[in-house]
Amino acid sequence: MEKTLYGAQVVLRPPTPDDIPVLAGIRAEPEVRTIWRGGDDLVAAVTQDLADPDVTTLVIVYEGRTAGAIQWGAEQDPDYRHANIDIYLDPAVHGRGLGTDAVRTLAHHLITDLGHHRIVIDPAADNAAAIRCYTKAGFRPVGIMRDYERGPDGTWHDGLLMDLLAADLTTA
Repeated sequence: MEKTLYGAQVVLRPPTPDDIPVLAGIRAEPEVRTIWRGGDDLVAAVTQDLADPDVTTLVIVYEGRTAGAIQWGAEQDPDYRHANIDIYLDPAVHGRGLGTDAVRTLAHHLITDLGHHRIVIDPAADNAAAIRCYTKAGFRPVGIMRDYERGPDGTWHDGLLMDLLAADLTTA
């Protein structure tokens, strides 16, 4: 069981069954759904995410309410060991620095508490807001992954691979 983490503005805590419909509602917001998708049954998609043994999901809490989720997974091969992060936030709280705080808080935990030396994140190459958020948390662009993911329109879109090394982690 993952522990509760405290950022400057957000709390990252393990999910409960009560979070599933709230997270499904956030995932249904058009701005989030375009990126996260999940089929016609978002309650089932969130439930499946929370049950995935290869991914740890934490609920992002802001001012006492569920504001989104942040996930991490890890490559365990000792020669390639690193962690990866993914996040979604309720559009109603965008622009407040919560994403940066959540990413920075989880990255600090992954590096300091779990011993990862490198973390990767892979926003869509045209997702300027996400790229700004991750850059503020210390991530740096590594390169474009061409035709990386299929969009809702069925066409392939580029992704930006970004990474953060332990020495790059910012606290401000």
